Amino acid sequence: MNRFLSTTLTLVAILYFLAPAPAQAEEGQLPTLRVVAYNIKHGRGMDGKVNLERIAAVLRALKPDLVALQEIDNKCTRSGSIDEAAALGTLLGMEHRFGSFMKFQGGEYGLAVLSRIPIHKTIRHQLAPGAEPRCSLEIVVHPRGSKWPLSFLSIHNDWTKEGFRVAQVNDLIKGLADRKHPVMLAGDFNAQPGDQSLKLLEKAGYTLLDKMGAKTFPSPDPRVEIDYFMTRGMTFPSPPVCTVHDEKVASDHRPIVTVLPLPKADN
Repeated sequence: MNRFLSTTLTLVAILYFLAPAPAQAEEGQLPTLRVVAYNIKHGRGMDGKVNLERIAAVLRALKPDLVALQEIDNKCTRSGSIDEAAALGTLLGMEHRFGSFMKFQGGEYGLAVLSRIPIHKTIRHQLAPGAEPRCSLEIVVHPRGSKWPLSFLSIHNDWTKEGFRVAQVNDLIKGLADRKHPVMLAGDFNAQPGDQSLKLLEKAGYTLLDKMGAKTFPSPDPRVEIDYFMTRGMTFPSPPVCTVHDEKVASDHRPIVTVLPLPKADN
C-alpha cells in the first residue's frame, strides 16, 4: 500500500469514528440490523477507474452493520497490489474477513465480509467449481440484544451455467445443514428468478427477501435481477424491505440493502 493511500485510510477511519453513532431503537422497538450486499468488481467503476474510497463512500452512506462483498482482490496488480478487504475495513471502521477463490496477478481473488459486530468465527466453504473456482465465506456474529448468534455468508455463484450453480448450492446446503441458529446468505447469486439454484435453496428452508423485481445489473441501466438476500431460521413481524441502491458508477452492480429486526430462531 502506498504512503498516500495509507494516510488517506487512516484519516478517513478517524473521521468515521468521530461521526455520531447510529440511533438506538426506542423502547419497545426491536433493535435492527442493516445489511448490504455489493459486487464491487475489485473497485473498478464504470469509468474504468479503481477507486476504493468511492466504494467506501457508497457503503458509508448506507450505514451497514454487515456487508457481503464480491469480486475482491487481495494484493493483485490490477487493483494496486493492496488488500482490498482490509482497506475497506479500515475506511469503514469494520472488521473484515477475506475468502480466496484462486491465486491471481500476484495475489488472490475472491470475496469478503465486513462487520461492525465482533466476529466470533470464520468458515470458508469450498464449493463445486464452475468457470472459476468458487467458495462462500461465513462469519458467525452475536448481535447485541439478540438471543441467538447469526451466520452471515457472502455468496458469489457461477455466472455461466445453471448446472454449476446447482452444484455449488448443493455444497453450501450440506455445509450449513447443522446450523441451529439463524443463517443469512447475501450477494451475487448470478441466478435470475426461477433459476433451479434458487429453488433448491428455498426447498432447503431458505426464504428469498423480495425486492419487488428490482434489477441490479448492469448498474447504469439494470436489466437483470441476480443479487439477493436469503434467510433461514428467522421470523419477522412483517416481511423485511429489500431495496436496490441507486448507484450507477462505482461498480457494474448496484448494492442491495435490507433492515432486519434481530433474528428469532424458529422453534
